Amino acid sequence: MTPKIAQFLRDRQPATPCLVLDVDRVEENFRAMKQALPIAQIYYAVKANPAPPILQRLVKLGSCFDAAGIEEIEFCLAAGAQPDWISFGNTIKKVSAIQRAYAAGVSLFAFDSAEELEKLAAHAPGSRVYCRLLVENEGADWPLSRKFGTTVETARDLMIRAGRIGLDPFGLSFHVGSQQTTTSSYEAAIGKVGMLFTDLKEAGVNLRMVNLGGGFPVRYSSEVPEIDRFGDAIMGAMTKHFGNALPEMLIEPGRFIVGNAGLVQAEVVLVCRKGKDDPVRWVYLDIGRFGGLAETEGEAIKYRIATPHDGMATGPVAIAGPTCDGADILYEKSNYRMPLALSCGDKVEVLDAGAYVTTYAAQRFNGFLPLAEHYV
Repeated sequence: MTPKIAQFLRDRQPATPCLVLDVDRVEENFRAMKQALPIAQIYYAVKANPAPPILQRLVKLGSCFDAAGIEEIEFCLAAGAQPDWISFGNTIKKVSAIQRAYAAGVSLFAFDSAEELEKLAAHAPGSRVYCRLLVENEGADWPLSRKFGTTVETARDLMIRAGRIGLDPFGLSFHVGSQQTTTSSYEAAIGKVGMLFTDLKEAGVNLRMVNLGGGFPVRYSSEVPEIDRFGDAIMGAMTKHFGNALPEMLIEPGRFIVGNAGLVQAEVVLVCRKGKDDPVRWVYLDIGRFGGLAETEGEAIKYRIATPHDGMATGPVAIAGPTCDGADILYEKSNYRMPLALSCGDKVEVLDAGAYVTTYAAQRFNGFLPLAEHYV
């Protein structure tokens, strides 16, 4: 919790559940990322949190943007970004979205299939395109490996075809999974991309860019490597595989930029036991998986939760949301413990919740309003 957030909660006492995010911390994280990888161009992953105050601050800092949909592109343009600062990074796009993006001046598009490549040639002719490779996501708390990307062999054929059908085969990309906790995943992926990059250059394809994706982690319940370690590992691998002929480097941090800049304040709705002698208490909050904490699915992202009774005796708990849905359980198997003094009406803070919370929140499921947002 930053001093600005603490003061806001103390002075305003907002209704819960709500996100409170310190935009100055966003700037600090952006600068830390830039220092760790100074030659890489940062394309903020807008899907992590597309709030106008965040986008406006990043525009002032010279950030570029990775957009997952046409609406995110329009958010960036409204915040002051230029069209050539935006990458349409989703490999699955409607024709209408491609047309609107192209008409707005966006000229950088991702793809990972022949079918998507043909759509880009028809509706965004002359654009720069980059092909996303399938890579291992081992070490990621929130893997992305199955839905996106293609094989090296297919990528080679597609990049050669891109130039033949009027597109600019600009580069290659990968994503090692969100909340990636190992540096070795980046090193292995860079090696894979490096071999294909060389092969395509020898085949006469004018590649100039490698997009290393996002995945850079924040600390939740466990320690993670500092961003400098990721920067050193990435630059070491890039130098190993590309030598002095380094291509343009793009990175797409989202969680790292906004994750630890915000928290969710929630209220305890109920604390109870399923049986008289059951050692496990069930703690129900006024926010759950459908209120924005979707990344607790499979208990993948393990948020730290602060209470007014921290430091007192604790006991085992299961933690759940308020809805009439049996899937609305945050943690049951992850050995969470909370103070025995915790009771109905207590306010708690779900820490480091600035990323992937507001945009995951359901619209009035069970009648609950979407998560309130405050930017300070």
